[in-house]
Amino acid sequence: MNSLERINAAVTFQKPDRVPVIAQVFGHSAILSGHSLGEFVKSGEIVARCQMKALDHYGYDAVFAIFDTCIEAEACGAKILYKDNLYPAVQTPALTSSSNLDAIDIPNPKQAGRMPDVLKALNILSKEVGNETLVVGCVIGPMTVTTQLLGIEDALYMAVDHPDQFEKVLDFASELIITYGKSQIDAGAHLPIVFDPSASPVVVPPAFFREFILPRHKKVLKAFKEYGSIANWVHVAGPALPIFPFYTESGVDIANMDYNVDPLKAQKALPKTCLDGNIKSVSFIDGTPEEIFLEAKKLINLFSIRGGYILSSGCEIPPESKPENIAALLEAV
Repeated sequence: MNSLERINAAVTFQKPDRVPVIAQVFGHSAILSGHSLGEFVKSGEIVARCQMKALDHYGYDAVFAIFDTCIEAEACGAKILYKDNLYPAVQTPALTSSSNLDAIDIPNPKQAGRMPDVLKALNILSKEVGNETLVVGCVIGPMTVTTQLLGIEDALYMAVDHPDQFEKVLDFASELIITYGKSQIDAGAHLPIVFDPSASPVVVPPAFFREFILPRHKKVLKAFKEYGSIANWVHVAGPALPIFPFYTESGVDIANMDYNVDPLKAQKALPKTCLDGNIKSVSFIDGTPEEIFLEAKKLINLFSIRGGYILSSGCEIPPESKPENIAALLEAV
């Protein structure tokens, strides 16, 4: 059973030859290859080369064309602050209000900002691994794109004071994401993960998620599945358990669990959805291989009867993580 078959088995609740491992290794692959994050986030070729080296080094089951969380906002005109040893961040939002939204077109992923570099990375990775290993693209979710386009404080005020305008920006973000995600599938991604940290219950309550975010997630995930995504993977960081009941309706096939989500409660909330996670990301920096190994074994045992599980970290494995701690994930399976 190859890596892609192993993941498909987990998603469909069949029995894989072993529990699949998807270490959420993004910037760490740059450090492993001797590149700075500043170099990594600006070159599709470097991202692909670093991801292949990390795959060869660790032997897990997926590669990622994930640069950072600013790709969509930058393509829309946001000013981005770059640093050599940190991920870039939005410095100036593209919008001050929804009044100038009509002046922004949906970016062309083949031309706008660094989107072409993401597509290049996916194309290289797809040619390298084919259908042996899962190739993962990434889109930032509707709520997070909206908060990046407006600034999070202005976005939340708009949601309260001018919900019709807020929904207009959300709809723009959703169309952007669909266009970009389809381009990633065309470039070779088996699926684009939807990473939507601003949809977390630590940012907005579940009722807000149900009213504003759920309809957009449904639209995005439906579009991806119809276009050929092999599964819909949603990643909302933090204590996302209160919004898990909405995942079934939105069409989630793989639900990420951050470290502060109880796996047993997640199983109860999503009995027919594949779950991934949820070793604490910082443990890969300050923990030991033995601790990672034991935590991984504990998680594997919790899912041994249920199935539908991918061993992973709760969120991104930090760039400066210890390689021996990441390797411990594979030793556990």
